[in-house]
Amino acid sequence: MISFPNCKINLGLDVLSKRSDGYHEIKSVLFPVQWQDALEIVPATSFQFTSSGLTIPGNTSNNLCVKAYQLLKQDFDFPAIHIHLHKIIPIGGGLGGGSADGAETLKLINTLFELNISKDGLKKYASVLGSDCPFFIENTAQFATGTGKDVVPIELDLSGYYLKLVNNGTHVSTAEAYGGIEFSETKNGIKQVINEPIEKWQGLLQNSFESSVFKIHPELILLKQQLINEGAIYASMTGSGSTLFGIYKTPPQSNFKHSAFEKIIAL
Repeated sequence: MISFPNCKINLGLDVLSKRSDGYHEIKSVLFPVQWQDALEIVPATSFQFTSSGLTIPGNTSNNLCVKAYQLLKQDFDFPAIHIHLHKIIPIGGGLGGGSADGAETLKLINTLFELNISKDGLKKYASVLGSDCPFFIENTAQFATGTGKDVVPIELDLSGYYLKLVNNGTHVSTAEAYGGIEFSETKNGIKQVINEPIEKWQGLLQNSFESSVFKIHPELILLKQQLINEGAIYASMTGSGSTLFGIYKTPPQSNFKHSAFEKIIAL
């Protein structure tokens, strides 16, 4: 069984406070973007995880696909599987590709072995995997609160617009991004701003991480401004960085020649 997990962008991201458990309270609108990995799961005599495409750093045991298999295996009796992940979505850029892969593994196993886990049940398992994972169970525009695991669908149609994603290869660690964070909340509320015409978003819809990340990596400010200068009606950093994106009314040009990656997508 083959599936194609996609990534996401954050339309607004308010980091509100640090919790007693060390995590942070946030608010954000998560929006699915059709830039996809490829994930194949087949029954096997023993569990195996392999990958191709972009190199996936770290120990395989920490991969969210592997963790998703182990999580369901604790509660259900089904055969061993071979998971193969062809990695296309850039890693560590705030696009949530790893979270998408883990959530999609839960869904594929559920379908392949007819485990009959409901969507709410899948979201509970996904919340164990990580903050962005529950979003990818529904995989529609959603408003995220808490640590990012509490998600509810919202109405948001961006069809007819174009999205450009750019990343210049700057690495922003989570610790670095949170280290200089200034807690803040969108003045009129993210959900309210999202309901305004996109032309009004710039200056109203913020990502709290920009204040800390841009201080350390001022070259990212220039990338954002370049997106705006070339015609983006809204530009922002997604997640804790370092990917920047712009939303356009007409197809933008491909002109970020020195970026680690640049992707233009029709929404």
